[in-house]
Amino acid sequence: MILGRTVRDVPESEALDAVLGVCSANDVSARWWQKEGAGGQFCRGKSFDTFCPLGPRVVPISEIDDLQNLSIQSRVSGEVMQSSSTKLMNFTVAYLVAELSRSTTLCAGTVILTGTPSGVGHGRTPPRYLRAGDVVEVEIEGIGVLSNPVVNGCIGSV
Repeated sequence: MILGRTVRDVPESEALDAVLGVCSANDVSARWWQKEGAGGQFCRGKSFDTFCPLGPRVVPISEIDDLQNLSIQSRVSGEVMQSSSTKLMNFTVAYLVAELSRSTTLCAGTVILTGTPSGVGHGRTPPRYLRAGDVVEVEIEGIGVLSNPVVNGCIGSV
């Protein structure tokens, strides 16, 4: 989700009023950097250039019937890796905005990623890591398909 206005200590009952819209995110991870290359610092493996593309567009929440009942799927080169629904989220969008704004100012434009369904490549047996030539697609009902090629081991943009 992307916030449309600055909030702090927003009650859950008003939290959705702060959300400008929603989009898909491809939360890319460089596992070696996450596990070994950064001294155990998780964020290093998530912060390289081209990581975390957003899109394919920002959809106003007024155009979404029910944020908590959208199908979500990710595919790598056509193979379904993750398939779930936002109804299985641990916390609602409204709760997340309210909780994250407790004692912290969230500025307009802040992007909040809500997590990912099970099925990531690293957790598979055997693991499935991205390779040059792969295309990663993230699709959320009502939002569209975010498509990113893997070039030289990095996510690119289409």
